[in-house]
Amino acid sequence: MKRYASLAAGLLLLVVGSTARAEDAKPFITNKDVDLTMILPPPPANDSAETKAELGEVLTMQVTRTPEMEARAIADAEENVWRFADVMGPNFNKDKLPKFSAFFDRVVETEGAVVDPAKDVWKRPRPHQLSDLVKPVVKLSSSGSWPSGHATVGTMMGIILSDMVPERRAQIMARAAEFAHNRIVGGIHYPSDVEMGKISGSVIAAVLLNRDDFKTEYDVARAELRSDLGM
Repeated sequence: MKRYASLAAGLLLLVVGSTARAEDAKPFITNKDVDLTMILPPPPANDSAETKAELGEVLTMQVTRTPEMEARAIADAEENVWRFADVMGPNFNKDKLPKFSAFFDRVVETEGAVVDPAKDVWKRPRPHQLSDLVKPVVKLSSSGSWPSGHATVGTMMGIILSDMVPERRAQIMARAAEFAHNRIVGGIHYPSDVEMGKISGSVIAAVLLNRDDFKTEYDVARAELRSDLGM
């Protein structure tokens, strides 16, 4: 997906407002703050050579994925930060980190508030909706495929978490990349959906990290996490 790489250069020019939303589990921002339809290109047409090639990639993955890969993809269908536990260690759990948990609940809500309206505009069919040969191993979805919400939120969580714990940045971002890739493994997204999700997640995370309301809750969550990890 090299042709999309040049999009990243201009994305951080985005300007958003700073209206605070203090309630737990409410998005920090919505599509009114970050309109992905003004940032991302439209998806390839259903009958395009690119979409046909991507269907081929999905089908190739379908016959080459192992049971272990399928199990990881199924587990990663869950959209929460605790999927990073395998790189964060045994103390990384919801019961020990209530403030951190509430903060990332808002991060996850933000993804849906920004991405879902864009999905509804583009309405790209999922691979299994275009080809009966595609047999996803994860829960089916009929929402738009472009961009991948999972890839978006995985990238957002990875960037924010690695900003809190830069000592583990490489491992965290590798895990975020796997989280995103598992949507292809699971047979529910095209590779370009995932690429657009990574771009979307990077944009949203960059916007959040520059908002005062976000920073206030971020600082509290970061302090709790680092204390729990003994850092």
